[in-house]
Amino acid sequence: MTEASGPVTKRILVTGGTGLVGRAIERVVADGEGRPDEEWIFVSSRDADLTSTVETRALFEKHRPTHVIHLAAMVGGLFKNLRCNLDFWRRNIHINDNVLHSAYETGVQKVVSCLSTCIFPDKTTYPIDETMIHNGPPHSSNFGYSYAKRMIDIQNRGYLEQHGRRFTAVIPTNVFGPHDNFNIEDGHVLPGLIHKVYLAKQSGSALTVWGTGKPRRQFIYSLDLARLFLWVLREYEEVEPIILSVGEEDEVSIKEAAEAIVEAMDFRGELLFDPTKADGQFKKTASNAKLRHYLPSFQFTPFRQAIQETCAWFSANYASARK
Repeated sequence: MTEASGPVTKRILVTGGTGLVGRAIERVVADGEGRPDEEWIFVSSRDADLTSTVETRALFEKHRPTHVIHLAAMVGGLFKNLRCNLDFWRRNIHINDNVLHSAYETGVQKVVSCLSTCIFPDKTTYPIDETMIHNGPPHSSNFGYSYAKRMIDIQNRGYLEQHGRRFTAVIPTNVFGPHDNFNIEDGHVLPGLIHKVYLAKQSGSALTVWGTGKPRRQFIYSLDLARLFLWVLREYEEVEPIILSVGEEDEVSIKEAAEAIVEAMDFRGELLFDPTKADGQFKKTASNAKLRHYLPSFQFTPFRQAIQETCAWFSANYASARK
């Protein structure tokens, strides 16, 4: 919990507060972005099982937040999604409904939930924007997670229509940074690659990247995303979601990302690609025009700098990092 030094007018509850984005928000708040009228409460699965209606309601009764940043979710990389689509659907539907309805019932003024660009239709035109979320089925590899996240947008509209509540959501592109899940099997692509490079360097073996390396992604550094979350919480008044992303021109291939990690970790071994492994969606280029309309001068951390900082954090915290 982060105590405020003056009169508190906002009690901000962050679900998933010990994950990648929650830790980034906590750090940004502690580093001077917090305000005297804000009290920040970061909770994790140890504080409540958010798939339980009773435990979720008890959490809200205990802390009585005025605002909520909802980050908690069952998440995983491509291969975990391929195995567990039903689990991703059920767990996330329960979590999201419990959090949003407990927020409504306890009088929370604003909820900012976290979606993902994987919710967008698989067959679409690029760049994707906020108006296109429900235009067709998501990619089959992660339909359970994608549809569960889409339903937050439906539920937010319902709370506005029936109860006048301004609950909203953000759609970040691929997030990475300190405190990520660096599990090679089940983590997302960048933290998985960082861990693989670390191990290959330790053992002196070649580095094999799953897939062709050709798919392209927009990556956002968790600390940049944290700063944008604070802006959305304080200033963004729309119920319609907003994409939080670097520009289309900053999209990189998985091969380029792997090469940036190899450079950051000073890996001198051979870099190989295994095309027998699934690539997933080839691209999902997102437009950040709406964000730029609101924040034309926002400065993102350069990709290679953010990779360097993340690799340094992982190497320094290898024993305790999630992996």
